[in-house]
Amino acid sequence: MNAVSQQYKMKGILVTNHELEVPLDWRTFNNSHKNSSNNSPTISLFAREVVDINRADEELPLLLFLQGGPGGKSPRPMPGSPPWMAEALKTHRVILIDQRGTGRSSRIDTNLISKLSAEEGRDYLLKFRADSIVADCEHLRKTVYGGRLFETLGQSYGGFITLAYLSQAPEGLAACYVTGGLAGLEESAKEVYQLTYQRVIEKNQDYYARYPEDEKVMAKIAQCLTNEKVLLPDGDQLTLERFQSIGILLGMGPGIDQVHWLVDEAFAGSDKTRLSDTFLEQVMNITSYHEGPLFAVIHESIYGRPNESTNWTAQQLRDQFSEFDAPHSPLMLTGEMIYPWMFDQISSLRPFAEAANALATYKDYAPLYDLEKLAKNKVPVVAAVYHNDMYVPRELSLKTASQVSNTQVWVTNSYEHDGVRQSPEVFSKLRELLLDQGGPLKSSN
Repeated sequence: MNAVSQQYKMKGILVTNHELEVPLDWRTFNNSHKNSSNNSPTISLFAREVVDINRADEELPLLLFLQGGPGGKSPRPMPGSPPWMAEALKTHRVILIDQRGTGRSSRIDTNLISKLSAEEGRDYLLKFRADSIVADCEHLRKTVYGGRLFETLGQSYGGFITLAYLSQAPEGLAACYVTGGLAGLEESAKEVYQLTYQRVIEKNQDYYARYPEDEKVMAKIAQCLTNEKVLLPDGDQLTLERFQSIGILLGMGPGIDQVHWLVDEAFAGSDKTRLSDTFLEQVMNITSYHEGPLFAVIHESIYGRPNESTNWTAQQLRDQFSEFDAPHSPLMLTGEMIYPWMFDQISSLRPFAEAANALATYKDYAPLYDLEKLAKNKVPVVAAVYHNDMYVPRELSLKTASQVSNTQVWVTNSYEHDGVRQSPEVFSKLRELLLDQGGPLKSSN
């Protein structure tokens, strides 16, 4: 499993690509390794290293960025962007890893999954959980970086991975920054969604308070989608429930405004009965999952606990919130919840339907978090908890912070869930907290 590297320059930065093989199934590989039999299938792992070109020869600390998701590829570096990276490059060498199944790391797509049965697809997807991602990161750290310690920056789901990292291999970490990603350690999917549904309702209320005239436009859109068959540019039907799922935007910094400008152009000219082409294309792009089907397919499984199936929890709970029913006025948008009907209505997800349903009934999850080890954690952790977070409830984040030793929290209402992507202040603030706490651990290498 040798690494292949390639290097090139961009404006002000030096980029090094690393590509290496890792086992598809780390558990099988580790067991076979003990028995001197290494015939486990492998997948490709891809990571980009980015450094300020003026500091490329320095031995800077390593900052591993753990992307949100699940199923999200790493950000592609551009000069000065994203804001957190521009700030981090002043002091660190940044590593952008495409988590397994995304980007250039053996991306999971319809072609691959369509060749597998429901059970084969489920079992394949189970090898793409946070514990496998941690094992990939450790392999990268030991092989490419000679065992030097990582600092990590975990955004959203990247924070979930961070907690798994602290549970599984804390010896590989010097410090952890977490932004909007302190997951509940013990809560079920039902307990998580009970909180997030209420937060989604609040975000809808904020949206209509800012743009009260949009209530009328939303009602006209709902009427169009209820009375006639409307097709998106890719041929999928735009149902009302699919349109409601654009509410996934509401919890981001610019989200409320994005929804407003979307519906601002909903109708074609003076004709208030025909939805415009530009509106339909934008809705398709927001709701299609063509770019990242893995997000939808494994979404509820990130809350999977031993001896307990998730069983489409978001759909079960939606039926208990009448606010999201079609006749409700104003029309309420949903959040990042994934529903079984998506795998019928959305063409990019249809090939995943059988595997997704098999995953929904799966019960034999291995635990991702070691509560005893986290309670004795020695790695300094600094975390931004967003007071109004629509995706990772602050109540659970604050509870988790109290359960993970050596954790310091910055609670703020100045940013939404994507604060680290909106302003360099978030990373800078956490960096200050870390240094006040004594700084990163020192490598023994």
